Amino acid sequence: MKIGVPKESASQEKRVALTPEGAKALVSKGFEVLVQNGAGLEAGFDDESYSAAGASLVSNAYEKCDLVVGVNGPSDAQAKNEAALIKEGGAILTFLFPASNLKTVTLMLERRVTSFAMELIPRITRAQSMDALSSMSTIAGYKGALLAAHEAPKFFPMLMTAAGTLAPAKVFVIGAGVAGLQAIATCKRLGAIVEAFDVRPAVKEQVESLGARFALMPTAMDDAEDASGYAKEVSGDTHVKELEFIASRLPKYDVVITTALIPGRPAPTLITKEMVSHMHRGSIIIDLAAINGGNCEATVPGEKVVVNGVTILGPTHLLSDMATDASRMYSKNITEFLINLAPEGEMKLDLEDQIIRDTLVTHEGQIHHAPTRVIMEKGANS
Repeated sequence: MKIGVPKESASQEKRVALTPEGAKALVSKGFEVLVQNGAGLEAGFDDESYSAAGASLVSNAYEKCDLVVGVNGPSDAQAKNEAALIKEGGAILTFLFPASNLKTVTLMLERRVTSFAMELIPRITRAQSMDALSSMSTIAGYKGALLAAHEAPKFFPMLMTAAGTLAPAKVFVIGAGVAGLQAIATCKRLGAIVEAFDVRPAVKEQVESLGARFALMPTAMDDAEDASGYAKEVSGDTHVKELEFIASRLPKYDVVITTALIPGRPAPTLITKEMVSHMHRGSIIIDLAAINGGNCEATVPGEKVVVNGVTILGPTHLLSDMATDASRMYSKNITEFLINLAPEGEMKLDLEDQIIRDTLVTHEGQIHHAPTRVIMEKGANS
């Protein structure tokens, strides 16, 4: 089975889907790995290291490959959709977000492309080594905390100096998933006082294990966790109570880091412009959900804005800023998935395997991802 590794084409993207270490692991399992010239350079991996790992260097990683691996998948926003570069009847493994890229899905159906979406890896024990969302969220949480410390106009740790004692920064982390927990841990290591909030009371123990305080709403939340452990959209009444609770706490903090995401949906608005107006001047909001629209109503994805003296950052390239380790982690996820998909170097589409079944989006001209199929059927009937 020939695996193609193209150079990422998205603006400012430095990651690569497969590192030389990953290529070596696949070659040892019987795969043939073809890497586009220069694909790993910006992540710190030169062409020679791929050759030493047993991969072949090529000018076109789509041509003649049975399966193409990528970080950013083909999308409707691209001027030239990369799905058209995959050979007919070929396959792709990448972050895909099919429900938001229906034109891409249509193109893959027409070309009978078999597609797998890395963001759909199920949260089961056997799939932990393939969980790319968790890998990338770990990096986002870490880099978000460092960005907060860089932008804050005060020290994170308490300092006792000849000029007097400086109190530690107070940080509020909204969302205690993988990114939130990593942000909490990093802020604590930097010496800040940290409090965290999540709609899922079940994460309280995890937050407190990192030395942070868990902000518990006085009224019980409805079921805000899906079967996989991800947060899900809460009811309208619950969301109003959630906003009121967050608003009551924001003025206390120097830094607020938001991480709340709902898979397959735009990021929920948790901080309104009105709430920002009550925060003290000089405080910072780091919106790690900016790439999905943002948790703060005032966030401008990819930009830094100041509203009533409050600085709001919506970073969209934190993962690319950590390209070397982000690529290493993602490559491990990709490698483990491919070995499960093709244990002897040839694809075995075992739909009894939950990992393969849940991540499969299109195959032989059919949509296997139910939410995407429903959306497309509604569109066709409207």
